[in-house]
Amino acid sequence: MTSTPENSQKKGRPTPKRKEAQAATKVSSLAPASTKAEKKRSKDQARAARLLQRQAYLRGDENALPMRDRGPEKKFVRNYIDTRRSIGEYFLPIIGFVLILSLIPLSVFAVAGIVIMYSVLLFSIIDGFFLSRKIKAEVTERFPDKSTKGLGLYGWLRSTQMRRMRAPKPQVKAGDKV
Repeated sequence: MTSTPENSQKKGRPTPKRKEAQAATKVSSLAPASTKAEKKRSKDQARAARLLQRQAYLRGDENALPMRDRGPEKKFVRNYIDTRRSIGEYFLPIIGFVLILSLIPLSVFAVAGIVIMYSVLLFSIIDGFFLSRKIKAEVTERFPDKSTKGLGLYGWLRSTQMRRMRAPKPQVKAGDKV
């Protein structure tokens, strides 16, 4: 290789170190660099927005509900379930009682606990079957142009939750008319 006068000229600056060259070519992250105060303020705003969204969801605001809970027929099913008591909502406390029974070292208590648990489960399933049919009939009567697909299971699953744990929160009291 022969050197030409063009190639022999210096570039006029020192060669960058590898670390500096890599830092210059590295793409910055997607989020802009910010101070601790900006990050904290952003986190606080996001937390406040989530809290407001959750409160709206628990109140039952239609815009805050997920798609599975939206619509007048779903609201009717929720209110229909919330006006009645069912064995399914007592299943969890009964299981707690059965757990305490199983701690007693006598086998008669363990057997009694198992019988109680499976009896409540069976009654809950039977209640859910009849409740599902009743819900579908009521929805068909009140909303003739709407589909009843999935509404029976939706209502039964809500009826198996303890009343104060339901989301959205019950908007009617037990025993009220829908």
